[in-house]
Amino acid sequence: MTFSIVGRCPETGQLGIAISSSSIAVGARCPWLRAGVGAVSTQNITLPALGPQILDLLEAGLAPAVALDKALGSNGYGQYRQVTVIDSHGGTAHFSGSEALGINNARAGEQCVAAGNLLANMGVIDAMVEAFEHAHGSLAARLLAAMSAAMAAGGEAGPVHSAALSVVSDLVWPMVDLRVDWAENDPIGELGKLWCAYEPQLQDYITRALDPTAAPGYGVPGEK
Repeated sequence: MTFSIVGRCPETGQLGIAISSSSIAVGARCPWLRAGVGAVSTQNITLPALGPQILDLLEAGLAPAVALDKALGSNGYGQYRQVTVIDSHGGTAHFSGSEALGINNARAGEQCVAAGNLLANMGVIDAMVEAFEHAHGSLAARLLAAMSAAMAAGGEAGPVHSAALSVVSDLVWPMVDLRVDWAENDPIGELGKLWCAYEPQLQDYITRALDPTAAPGYGVPGEK
């Protein structure tokens, strides 16, 4: 049903998530990030509340594994959940309940955690971690490289239809928040196209927000 990777860039401190699912609009339910705190993906039979709850616990100073256990224990039905966590220091935790769907797997790597369920094979998650660890460039690019590696390794047992990419830095809003809510074919490829279009404009949007007097032109009809 879903596979994802949460990751951190040790040079910039950015935190990010890339995720894809056979379900519609996975980006609306599963990825949760907070600048300077951490990133959480809550998937399988999704309980969106786990994301902000775990982030609150991380912000209060709990370690990822402790925060994850506490949130799972306070909500019940943990056997149906699959959750990954990374904090602002690169600490990680993951959980896959006994009722996680189909072939499921989770693995922590260097500054990342990948997990999935209803996978084509167990090696999909290994491919994600290894691709992230060996990729170069921005955190967003490395997360997308991991998603492409997952698909090359078999991806889900069935077709995927939605995908999302989110990255936070030191701002209170995401610096990247891109979604493909439904595509009949290749939502990860469509997400990659969105990133290629957005990346050259990313800093412009930050500048416009922080200092409108220094903002570049908008490039739209009627602009003065």
